[in-house]
Parts: sequence; structure tokens; C-alpha cells
Amino acid sequence: MPRPIQIAPSVLPADFSRLGDEIRALEAAGADRIHWDVMDGQFVPNLTFGPDVVASTRQHTSLPFEAHLMVVDADLLAPLFINAGCSRLIVHAEACTHLHRTLESIRSLGATAGVSINPQTPHHIIEQVLDLIDLVLVMTVNPGFGGQSYIATMEPKIGKVRELINNAGLADTIDLEVDGGISAATIAAARTAGANAFVAGSALFKDPKGLAHAIADLRDRATAVATA
Repeated sequence: MPRPIQIAPSVLPADFSRLGDEIRALEAAGADRIHWDVMDGQFVPNLTFGPDVVASTRQHTSLPFEAHLMVVDADLLAPLFINAGCSRLIVHAEACTHLHRTLESIRSLGATAGVSINPQTPHHIIEQVLDLIDLVLVMTVNPGFGGQSYIATMEPKIGKVRELINNAGLADTIDLEVDGGISAATIAAARTAGANAFVAGSALFKDPKGLAHAIADLRDRATAVATA
């Protein structure tokens, strides 16, 4: 059975002074999991969350945590974020010298693993590691900052990744997630291209009708495509 529609809020636009409250609100609003955009100031030009910040919020929700490691040294940081409470780590193919080894290490530490690819990275780079992951993340912006505009030309690549997953017989075990500029105006196109999981930040926190409306609206728009 194909994977369900999932909404994974990024807490990058949240009020950092009250992260626990913000995460509780996301759970109450119907989020499927919490997406941590971890940036190291080297792989991307920004600094965000360390493992201690993530760990400090773990008590505030029962939702799964996934850490999107936009970092140079994922091998160094992986055990720290797993110990902080992340059940999935997503690493960038562009940053991992030995991608197989990194993914196997994450799995050996008790977490599941995902691979993210930047806009310029070809889809087929993940073909040989599909047996080691439960998620592919296609970036629909260049990573490093929140609030960027969705790159619609990534949709053919989303479709090619979906084809790889389906042809490998893994449609029921691997999520295809997209991250960057996901909103009410873009989620249907990303879903049509083949994604089933959606990272959203600014579109949720800026919705004047609140988080619950924003999450439900995105889910409804994606589901309408899935059932059309």
C-alpha cells in the first residue's frame, strides 16, 4: 500500500524562546512529526539547532522527531541527535563521502535513515542506497534559509525519484518528502509529481487562521490529488 500523506512541520520559523510550547501546539494542530532543520554554518550559510536544544523539547510531545542534517560531518553529529530523541536522521548525499557507511551507521545506532538531495543533484544518486533508507527528501529550494520560494522545476525530479522507489518495489516502505516553499499554492503540484510527505514552515506559522487550519488545509489539498 502506498505511503500516506504526511505533514512534517519545520520549527525553523517558530519562536525559539518558547519552542516547547510551539511543538505542543503543532501536535495539537495535527502534525505527523517534527522536522528539525539542523544547519552548521559550513554546508549551508546558517546556524540553527544543536542536539541540546532538540533534547530540551523532547518531553513536550509524543510526535516523532526527524533531524535534517544540513552539515558537513553527519557521522560526528548523528549519535548526538539520536541521543537527543530523533528517530530519523536525514543526511545530504552531497555531504557524505561514504554514503553507504553513514547510512549503515545511523541504522546501527537505532534510528532510521533518509537521504536528501539538493536542487542541482541528479535523482539517480540515491538509487544504490534505497535498501538502507525509509525516506528520500527532494529539496525544492536551495538549503540554508527558511521562507524561500518553491522551485517548480524540481517536479520532474520528484517524479523520477518516485519512479525509482516504485520500480524497486519500495512504495510501501519509503516516503518521498519535499522541503522548500511548500504552501497551499504549491503542495498539489508536489503531490502530483509523486511526493507523499511535505515539510512546511512559513506557510504554517504565517497562516492567519492558525496552525490547525494550515495543517488541515495542506493535508486536504494533497489528499485531493491523491484520490483524484
